Amino acid sequence: MAAYIFRRLLLVIPTLFGIIVINFAVVQFAPGGPVEQMLAELRGEGQVLGRLTGEGGGETRQPGSAGPSMGSGESAGGPVGNYRGARGLDPAIVRDIEKMFGFDKPAHVRFQEMMLGYLTFDFGRSLFRDRPVVDLIIEKMPVSISLGLWSTLIIYLVSIPLGIRKAVRDGSRFDLWTSGVVLVGYAIPGFLFAIMLVVFFAGGSFLQLFPLRGLATSGSETWPFWQRAADYAWHMALPTLALVIGGFAGLVMLTKNSFLDEIGKQYVVTARAKGNTENRVLYGHVFRNAMLLIIAGFPAAFIGILFTGALLVEIVFSLDGLGLLGFEAAIRRDYPIMFATLYIFTLLGLLMQIVGDVMYTIIDPRIDFEARR
Repeated sequence: MAAYIFRRLLLVIPTLFGIIVINFAVVQFAPGGPVEQMLAELRGEGQVLGRLTGEGGGETRQPGSAGPSMGSGESAGGPVGNYRGARGLDPAIVRDIEKMFGFDKPAHVRFQEMMLGYLTFDFGRSLFRDRPVVDLIIEKMPVSISLGLWSTLIIYLVSIPLGIRKAVRDGSRFDLWTSGVVLVGYAIPGFLFAIMLVVFFAGGSFLQLFPLRGLATSGSETWPFWQRAADYAWHMALPTLALVIGGFAGLVMLTKNSFLDEIGKQYVVTARAKGNTENRVLYGHVFRNAMLLIIAGFPAAFIGILFTGALLVEIVFSLDGLGLLGFEAAIRRDYPIMFATLYIFTLLGLLMQIVGDVMYTIIDPRIDFEARR
């Protein structure tokens, strides 16, 4: 098993590199890069000269301090007219903006600097927030981890017993009406259910039983631990419920079908013929085989909810997590944040696939990846 894990870890390197290369190349052709946005702001609001000269208060970013840039819709060092909104501006100002963001260097140089920094998890600085990207990710991580972890745990705790019950009572009234509930939950997108929860329970048009933003009440840092824990659960209730409703349907049906497939096999008939009780047959023989695919898929399910399912829910409930951070970075073309989150999400996803394979062998020792050719 150690040799298999080592080979999989080696495959992570070219896979991760290829994904970053493809996305970096695509970004080169995307219009509306940070230089263009800064030029548009300069022409429309007149607030950028202060950033370049240090006037007007606030933090001033020195030229080149943004760290290795992550790409641009135009080639670095190109004519001023190549940038939309640059006409009528002093070319020296445009060059200063390019240098401030690091776009005075060719694309291949920027990519090389970016990848060298990524080897040590140095993602540079945000182009518009003027803070280290690592600090921003660490700051937003607790929100996304809270959503992903609790949602995944509740989905599994609800889906597995419900799926087993539906398999045992296949075709009964219980199976039929629970299937209807599952299908309704599957049909309603998580973000739409989140909006419904806000309207009904968070001060939208009816009740105001739950808070609408954040994970803690202002000033709760001085409260006792049990009170802070209750406040945290109060804030997490609606966002977690919104993710659970949209995520448990598929797992329920997968659990049911896995158990139905195993219940019809010969070893179950033999176990019953030997006089074993139904619970002994179900949980002593069927459970391990039926749950192989479901439990081994837990890491991938957690990553999926953590980094994809929570985006719109974070926006609806004003939760300042990684999903909202990545969304705002994409809107503003904040390339250091965009590529840093892509790098981390992809790396975690690839590692979780390896963890899933290891869990296969733990659940069923008969599986031997070393024996595969």
